[in-house]
Amino acid sequence: MTPLAWLIGLFLPACGQFGAAGLPVPPVMDMASIQRPASPNTALAAPPSFLPVPDVETGVYTLSATKLYESILAVASAQPRTFPAAAYPDHLQVHFVARSALFNFPDLIAIQAQPVGPDAGTLAIWSRSVYGHSDLGANRKRVLALLASLSAQAPLKAP
Repeated sequence: MTPLAWLIGLFLPACGQFGAAGLPVPPVMDMASIQRPASPNTALAAPPSFLPVPDVETGVYTLSATKLYESILAVASAQPRTFPAAAYPDHLQVHFVARSALFNFPDLIAIQAQPVGPDAGTLAIWSRSVYGHSDLGANRKRVLALLASLSAQAPLKAP
């Protein structure tokens, strides 16, 4: 953690912590009932029919939802400054905390795999900032990076 992050941690306590510390353990989330804030500091990736309307559409992968969950768990865990916060394998849902490099600002990421048949699955990924009004596009970039990394391991089904 940088000295600047430590100083900011005096005013924004979660910035003065490491990993997922300083934030409550997220419970299982009903991804279909996401309430998006008016602020531009979130990004949602989901299938085209998903509500609320996603910023980025996810396709159907040639993996079962269980295998897709395992793949996204590995992909997200390998991202820089990204730490596991909670995993709910029975719900095919996992939560992470991603920290910014300089200020150690925490962002929350919820990911859930969803079946689209016995050998296919899709994803919903919701990344959002804990602090601030704008994220300068960081959450969208994170969602796109996760999907790009996943596509190297899990091919999409042809439309």
